Amino acid sequence: MGFFPLPGSPAQPLPAPPPFIPQVPTGTYIIDCLNSFTYVWLWNGESFWFFPTRVAYEGASGYRWNGLFWFYDVIDPALIRAVSCPPTPTLY
Repeated sequence: MGFFPLPGSPAQPLPAPPPFIPQVPTGTYIIDCLNSFTYVWLWNGESFWFFPTRVAYEGASGYRWNGLFWFYDVIDPALIRAVSCPPTPTLY
């Protein structure tokens, strides 16, 4: 596990994202998924786990999972087709 935050960004190690891919929802917004594991589908066909820490007009910033570790990234909201932030199952 690792991540590479930019200076001034929140630096906190995160566990791996959930081991499943949620279904594509309708009518969701990334602002509703702040500080939670979020699956993102882009208009170009890419999809990935993202942990948004800030959402603004110019972009959604946070940590993106590449399959091995988290890295800091900013996504243009206009490129986002759908997002899902399902509850993470717990053991209790």
